[in-house]
Amino acid sequence: MSRGFVKEGDQEEVPMILPRAFLPSGVTNYVTPEGLRLLHDEMESLKEEWSAAGSNYVTKNYLDAKMRLLSERISSAVVIDTTKANPDVVSFGMYVRYNDKTIRIVGVDEADASKGLISFISPIAKSLIGKKKGDKFEIKVPRGTETIEIQEVATFLGIQEFRSSGKERQQDHKTTRQQAVVERKEELTISTITAVTDSVSEPVEDTQSSTAKSQQPKFKVQDAPTDFLPLVNEQGNIVGRALHCEIHNGNKVLHPAVHLIVINTNKETVGKYCWHVAFGETAEKTLKRKISDITLGSIKPKFKKQYIREDKNEKELVYVFTAVSDAEFLPSPDDKEWERIFERSF
Repeated sequence: MSRGFVKEGDQEEVPMILPRAFLPSGVTNYVTPEGLRLLHDEMESLKEEWSAAGSNYVTKNYLDAKMRLLSERISSAVVIDTTKANPDVVSFGMYVRYNDKTIRIVGVDEADASKGLISFISPIAKSLIGKKKGDKFEIKVPRGTETIEIQEVATFLGIQEFRSSGKERQQDHKTTRQQAVVERKEELTISTITAVTDSVSEPVEDTQSSTAKSQQPKFKVQDAPTDFLPLVNEQGNIVGRALHCEIHNGNKVLHPAVHLIVINTNKETVGKYCWHVAFGETAEKTLKRKISDITLGSIKPKFKKQYIREDKNEKELVYVFTAVSDAEFLPSPDDKEWERIFERSF
């Protein structure tokens, strides 16, 4: 196994700074007024971090590099005032409701699909710009074509009424209920494991126990988008670090991960788990720290191999470990997407 994972101070002098959101060469850096304010707020936040860093030159160099990139975006920004736009035609900065989805077309640095903020250079935004309420047209999507029907177009001034349509409210309520269910499942995770571990094994499982088992929450990766992760070369040597959110958006910079395959004494696979290696830790240390998230039992993982895994969002140097145990484990997902992550781990 590579000896590339060393303590933070040894190789931290040359951190890798990832580029900001992609903006094609020659394309104007359009931003909304709110977007420009966010860029200025980000700059103030970085300046405060820089001052708080004191004599830590490594952190200051890292922040200096981020501020240079941000400064370029601020200086090139062209603000679009939506109050002067034609309210009947889709254009930059406008809100659009189509096929019961609400989006706003914004600058590349403002884009956040989870919030309905879509970059103006994205295919869907390009197809919407210039259209009007009631227009229908088709766009190409990975599975073929999709028919788009524009239901509403609005500026910022009318957005409250625009977002209050019946279907929007219904979806908001549905999302709130789903979030509550997820939060409740997370609360039950550890207590469920404890209950299963403490229970007396019976040769025959009753219906009530089977139901409880089927409702047990499953393992899921929980990473904070603001966590720093190490960046490595193909040999596993650390070449820098970057925020989690910066290396999972298609940049394909190599970072380490650990896979754990659990097998019982009957040679059956009972669980597949994965975590990102934390900055400043070895793969072994991260694995040892994370094992308590999936079982209360004691296991002794063994290193199996390492390889590079790549998908549309990321590129990982994977360290694969296996463990043989008959202990109770938090169930791992069993969907096809999860299975694909471990295709080369066996």
